[in-house]
Amino acid sequence: MVEENNNNRASENGHLAHGAQSANAGKATPLTFYENLKSWVEAIADVMMFILCSIGFILKDLYYIAFGYPEKELNNDIALVTGGGSGLGRLLSMRLGKMGTKVIVWDINKQGIDETVKMVQEAGGYCKGYVVDISRKEEVYKAAEVLRHEVGDISLLINNAGVVSGMHLLNTPDHLIERSFNVNVMAHFWTTKAFLPKMIENQSGHIVTIASLAGHVGITKLVDYCASKFAAVGFDEALRLELEVLGHTNIQTTCVCPFFIQQTGMFDDVNARWVPTLNPNDVADRVITAIKKNEKIAIIPGYCKFLLSLKWTFPWGCVGGLLRRLVPDASPHGIAQKSLLNVYKKLSATASPATAVSSITDISSTFKEPAALTKAGTLLIKRSPSLGERVL
Repeated sequence: MVEENNNNRASENGHLAHGAQSANAGKATPLTFYENLKSWVEAIADVMMFILCSIGFILKDLYYIAFGYPEKELNNDIALVTGGGSGLGRLLSMRLGKMGTKVIVWDINKQGIDETVKMVQEAGGYCKGYVVDISRKEEVYKAAEVLRHEVGDISLLINNAGVVSGMHLLNTPDHLIERSFNVNVMAHFWTTKAFLPKMIENQSGHIVTIASLAGHVGITKLVDYCASKFAAVGFDEALRLELEVLGHTNIQTTCVCPFFIQQTGMFDDVNARWVPTLNPNDVADRVITAIKKNEKIAIIPGYCKFLLSLKWTFPWGCVGGLLRRLVPDASPHGIAQKSLLNVYKKLSATASPATAVSSITDISSTFKEPAALTKAGTLLIKRSPSLGERVL
């Protein structure tokens, strides 16, 4: 009786005795009629606002299509071009320099940097170069601090550097796969984190991601490259949305997705059909235009937007058949490549599993030496110091 009275008093005071359970435990309080009505009204209002805003954006875009997009001036900007020691990075640096933009080149190829700086300066532009391995975040943060003190705050960041192996997945050494991700996407995180805070503080900035059409579709012999470029495309889109949600709408982002580019030194003789490979000068001009117009995404050539829409419309058999025919071979055509898988199969047939594994490990280590690679791999090793070659 005493225990029951104690439990009753505890309940009266708003507390339950140890071990006692409330009859309403686990039951949600039902919403009142007015609360339900308010919730529905807010949801409908949100949908109507979205529709109205969407119509406004569509009309605005149609107006720009008819009368031309406004273009901003870049002569007051300080631009950083990663991988500017050659290829597309050099072409972008030269165009920016002629426009009066202060150009900073990051690369790991000192000779390439010197050549780009000389070419921009001879054309009357301002250009400085720094040797930086953007795959190492410590180097990026340190170089960003030096740059901030010696030149100023970066207002235009062009993440252009990229590498590619161009081999079947099982033939690609692990360190080249890691290199693809470190340069093609992880470096974008480090450079953006290094320069975005000042852009936010100055309420002005533009971040450009040179991605690829391989960031939208898969291609054989480019498994690691495609995966890294898919990540780069996602990086740009998520970053843009996050900046909008946080209210930093004065900071622009642009994602550039070109098809194969000629004269990069890596895939000049790539076997591609139906869609012609691109002239690097045309691509450079298109990138500058996209930056000046604050375009969100630039597909090069533009009609590939239609081809991309087919990917989510037709069955995989149609999509896969198109991709196989569009790019039958993404590596230099007709060049035999060393195959770690084939070597392993041969060793397994004549040796014990332990011996085969040991031998394959020794063989894979030789891929780190340029002389041991075929044309595709050698081009990667020889050209990777510039990190400015754009292939896809």
